[in-house]
Amino acid sequence: MMPARLILNADDFGLTLGINRAIAELHSAGALTSATLMANGPAFDDAIRIARAQPTLGIGCHIVLTDGIPLSPPETIPTLLGPDRKSFRASLTDFFAAVLIGKVSAADIAREALAQITRIQQQGISLTHIDTHKHTHILPRVARPLLDVAVRAGIPAIRNPFEPRWSIALGKSRILRRLQLRSLRFLQPRFLAMPQIRSCRVVTTNGTLGISATGNLNSTTLRAILDAMPGGTWELVCHPGYNDRDLDAVTTRLRATRDIERAALLVAFFQTSQQQSHPPLPQLINYRDAAQLSGTTR
Repeated sequence: MMPARLILNADDFGLTLGINRAIAELHSAGALTSATLMANGPAFDDAIRIARAQPTLGIGCHIVLTDGIPLSPPETIPTLLGPDRKSFRASLTDFFAAVLIGKVSAADIAREALAQITRIQQQGISLTHIDTHKHTHILPRVARPLLDVAVRAGIPAIRNPFEPRWSIALGKSRILRRLQLRSLRFLQPRFLAMPQIRSCRVVTTNGTLGISATGNLNSTTLRAILDAMPGGTWELVCHPGYNDRDLDAVTTRLRATRDIERAALLVAFFQTSQQQSHPPLPQLINYRDAAQLSGTTR
């Protein structure tokens, strides 16, 4: 039987000092193995400080292509910009629509993604993987240039942005959200067939857990997902933090739930790591470990 391995990844590293603090505390407690850093986040410098101080925390790049400010000069990425011609499209729906009708250039995606990756690498951080804000690389036209950039930048892994059906059912999300996630699964074969993934130049997981539970990832839901998890290598995506004044100053729909997720992770992994868990917890790894287990090293 294939062993169960789990990457515990927190998104939005670098967004606020409170999110950074939660990530540092959770990793120190053994309740987080990985985090994806926003290169254009307001608390970027503090996140870099934490990443340097905690070298066992896997650090990925949380590539932002919607709802934020690009690092590239606006005139070099015109197809990624919203009406103000300075920032990204604020609406995920608008971004998806623009991609689907061919209004977003692959070259612009690659240019901005490389700028974000490079900013982190220039701080001496060895990136373990990439993923995207709001899972925009679920679309093949976004995933394709990002995989090209990952190879160029020496990054060994990428998030599999598709959630398995059994995990979607446990996420306690609204019916429409569950239907959306299930319907998007038809794109997964195209993602897995991309040459960089098929050849294992860039590795990925069996899937990502907790997407449907975003905003509802409390202790009960997390335990249900862990109990149902089969063998294989999976990622659990989470958004822990502190609901503080810094969070009030940024655009995010996840506020009080960040405290709830932080507490749920501590209950599931810190407390149970001090005693035998029933059923046993999966082996906790990060994306660097996943790449090494697959034989991919950079």
